[in-house]
Amino acid sequence: MEGGVISENEEFFHNSKQGKIEFTLLAEGMRKLGLLWLLLQNGTLLDGSVLFWDEPETNLNPKLFRPLINILLELQRLGVQVFLATHDYVILKELDLQKIESDKLSFHSLYRDPNSEELLCKTASSYLDIHANTMAEAFSSLYDREVARSI
Repeated sequence: MEGGVISENEEFFHNSKQGKIEFTLLAEGMRKLGLLWLLLQNGTLLDGSVLFWDEPETNLNPKLFRPLINILLELQRLGVQVFLATHDYVILKELDLQKIESDKLSFHSLYRDPNSEELLCKTASSYLDIHANTMAEAFSSLYDREVARSI
């Protein structure tokens, strides 16, 4: 973020070389990262704490996915239990590519059985082992259509 988050009179600001910018004037993705930074700075995210984050990629520049996942994996390595909900292929692939053997990482796929209409959950330890992976199916279809168009 090239700066920090400060609080004055119950308002948050991003303080950088450009000056002090009120949080409400920042892009949503930057506000998310600023909040994460603040939680780290004030000691909220400690060993044994839990972070729930629904769709961290929303409104975030895709160039920031890699460092975001790096931060979240480091938090996990420090004992913070992190729960992410996402529909984004790149976020899942970043998790899979950056994880190391000692990481405690699970991928869960929630889906409806086409025959019984029952809601099911499958758990895998790697992205490639996720079955009923609608995100991979969508990106595969996109890729196939792009190849077909270029031929």
